[in-house]
Amino acid sequence: MFEFITDEDERGQVGIGTLIVFIAMVLVAAIAAGVLINTAGFLQSKGAATGEEASAQVSNRIDVVSAYGNVNSTSEQVDYVNLTVRQAAGADNINLSKSTIQWIGPDKALTLTYNGSSQTTADQFNTTAIKGNNDEVLVQQSDRIKIIMYAGGSNESGTGLDDGITAGLGAGDEVQLTVTTQYGSKTTYWANVPESLKDKNAVNL
Repeated sequence: MFEFITDEDERGQVGIGTLIVFIAMVLVAAIAAGVLINTAGFLQSKGAATGEEASAQVSNRIDVVSAYGNVNSTSEQVDYVNLTVRQAAGADNINLSKSTIQWIGPDKALTLTYNGSSQTTADQFNTTAIKGNNDEVLVQQSDRIKIIMYAGGSNESGTGLDDGITAGLGAGDEVQLTVTTQYGSKTTYWANVPESLKDKNAVNL
């Protein structure tokens, strides 16, 4: 029933063949283990980076403390919108010069970028420190920075002057403002103009 190998030469050949197969299996297992370890390390690093990015997007936000508009006495419209902002709780340093603001309504939709000069155009904004030592970066939660936005028309010339589309925000107008920081976190604020602007120099929004 069983075949016994009695020849010494044949017994040696069978043993070498078994040893070769065993070594090959060990090598394959070692290579597979190395691939698995490398893949696991890559996935762990990728997961950690993704988690940190997601955490930054959630925590590194700004809070809008207050908002007001400058009223042009001649046109009786709001010509500039001002937001006072601070760090949200637990946020890192927020550089407003690297942020963008999406302006929607009432008759234009623009993405505003930072303008370092004192002149503010319709597609840009600038900032100034109210409390703190930096005009652009919120370092501590006690810092306050004012964001200034021109409320006029599309102003393709970039002069900051009315281009004939609209002189600003009229009574009862509403604007959605979404501030996106350098971390990708978003803060949305609805600015609502009061129903009457007559004889007013500034109004809460």
